[in-house]
Amino acid sequence: MQGMDKVAILGVPMDLGAGRRGVDMGPSALRYARLNETLGNLGYAVHDLGDVEVPVVETLKINGGDPGGLHHLEPIRAACEELARRLGELPEDALPVVLGGDHSISMGSVSGVARERRTGLIWIDAHADFNTPETSPTGNIHGMPLAALMGLGDERLVNLGGAGPKLRPEDVVLVGVRSVDPGERRLLKEAGVTVYTMKEVDRMGIPTIAANVVAQLERVERVHVSFDADVLDPAVAPGVGTPVPGGLTYREAHLLMELLADAGVVTSLDLVEVNPILDEKNRTAEIVVELAASLLGKKIL
Repeated sequence: MQGMDKVAILGVPMDLGAGRRGVDMGPSALRYARLNETLGNLGYAVHDLGDVEVPVVETLKINGGDPGGLHHLEPIRAACEELARRLGELPEDALPVVLGGDHSISMGSVSGVARERRTGLIWIDAHADFNTPETSPTGNIHGMPLAALMGLGDERLVNLGGAGPKLRPEDVVLVGVRSVDPGERRLLKEAGVTVYTMKEVDRMGIPTIAANVVAQLERVERVHVSFDADVLDPAVAPGVGTPVPGGLTYREAHLLMELLADAGVVTSLDLVEVNPILDEKNRTAEIVVELAASLLGKKIL
């Protein structure tokens, strides 16, 4: 974030990776919640680059024609490749903010912002999204992006945006996790990824976790935050793709964003899984915009 005075907003209206419709309207909901104006008021020069083109699910075959059973793999891969390409063309002083869409878009965003440089990832999510085709109970790709970014799973996803893994295990931290499939649990342990579940949030508190995260990522060149709205408790944010009870409170989420902002380490951001169909008067999108503002420097005093 230091030295970055421009924000480049790019939407990816995609729900192809999810089992429930609606998150394709997330970019519109976030813009309607005055994301551009909010970030502009923080002093950034905001450039909205529009949306990556994504096909509508009704125009596709049930699994996108993939013989492996991964739902809509090819259109997801194509959209993520385009996202990576467009992010890779941004100037160095621009801070990308990618609006989802389901969490599979992070395969494109992380690939695009890393540009073959050592990149840290803070994955703020109720879910680990660390499945592979072999471990996934659904075949939905929004449960696989983090594994793919670390070199696990279908090679068409692993090699998206460039051959091989985009991240090192020691440069990835998950925060707020509380719903993990059995196969994901095994893979996370084998990979040695740092995970702060809601148990750790309750036991350690956000200040300690934030300090640990910043210290762990101090040697990387870039830090990408991938924020899934379902990390918030559904009582706070009802309009999400896959709600899970027992999430971050409003103040816990803001404190995490504020402490990361104080550290000045964040260089790019995803905001994903906002589902306006399930929301109440765009409340979830408004909260996510507030959190993005806290992460990008808004202060109380």
